[in-house]
Amino acid sequence: MLEAVQLTKTYDDITAVDHLSLKIEPGEIFCLLGPNGAGKTTTINLFLGFAEPDSGIATVNGLDVRQHPLETKRHLAYIPEQVMLYKNLTGLENLEYLTALAGHDDYSLADLMGFLAQTDLPEEAATRRVSTYSKGMRQKVGIAIALAKRARALLLDEPTSGLDPSASFEFSQLLRKLSEQGVAVLMATHDLFRAIDVGTRVGLMRRGKLVEMLTTDELEHPDLERLYLKLMRGENVAA
Repeated sequence: MLEAVQLTKTYDDITAVDHLSLKIEPGEIFCLLGPNGAGKTTTINLFLGFAEPDSGIATVNGLDVRQHPLETKRHLAYIPEQVMLYKNLTGLENLEYLTALAGHDDYSLADLMGFLAQTDLPEEAATRRVSTYSKGMRQKVGIAIALAKRARALLLDEPTSGLDPSASFEFSQLLRKLSEQGVAVLMATHDLFRAIDVGTRVGLMRRGKLVEMLTTDELEHPDLERLYLKLMRGENVAA
């Protein structure tokens, strides 16, 4: 569903993504780990078409993002660290408006409320202004938008940063639901515990390179922490 082939992006003299090759299948939750500046956000931006690669290709559902920028976006939903919603609108109004912008303007009120209910957003919150929402509640509206958009892939950039343990757990549950529906998930994160808990695979990234890729079945949290700390120190993680 998501594939990078020798994907490279430089800014001035800094190589943000260095010959990245990666494939994420439908229903897979791939957690991309690495220190700040490792290239995680740039990787996501390349799939979104927010940045253009110097070489290599990023594909969504078999389509080259550079050649098909609009069509590939129809298959994607994106949730950044801070979900951007219209604060003076309710959660329901945001869902209706942003879903219509994506070309889905035929949903009934019951349909829209159903999408919000799938994210476990309290019913009373749906008709409150987003300015009263917690970060976790805004993320739930973001997930509802992905559901309504029928997104086949979800891109997440530090989605659990700043969430309390309860909200982080609820977010993981939502990702599992999407995975069960066949959605491919690429999540850039620093949250090692959450990566082990919800991910099917993890990739360790440093200075633009994907230096290690493992299934979570192979790892316990102490193992991933050890590998990550080696990565932070610039050591060979395979050692």
